[in-house]
Amino acid sequence: VQLQASGGGLVQAGDSLRLSCAASGRPVSMYAMGWFRQAPGKEREFVATINWSGSTDYADSVKGRFTISRDNAKKTVYLQMNSLKPEDSAVYYCAADPYRGSADLSRREYAYWGLGTLVTVSS
Repeated sequence: VQLQASGGGLVQAGDSLRLSCAASGRPVSMYAMGWFRQAPGKEREFVATINWSGSTDYADSVKGRFTISRDNAKKTVYLQMNSLKPEDSAVYYCAADPYRGSADLSRREYAYWGLGTLVTVSS
């Protein structure tokens, strides 16, 4: 599975962006998908996940502002980011894993990762 993230850019605080993660290779409709981010000098952190059945989970820092969704026909996962804050600035990575269990996806070691897309939010 290859993952290509896109949609990042430079925006102002309060603006919105939609990130896309296009998968190629094997179908990912039954895969868990996630978005993670890494700011300069910080560790990578969980942002949002969506499991194979569409159940979602979010980091507390983005709840109510970000929405993860998937279009299995297009093999694409999205991250709609609203009310962006400067602290949301980071490289955003998408990830995929064939896991279909009930364990916490935010802590899972995902099998596949994209290269990331940079989001910069100015104040």
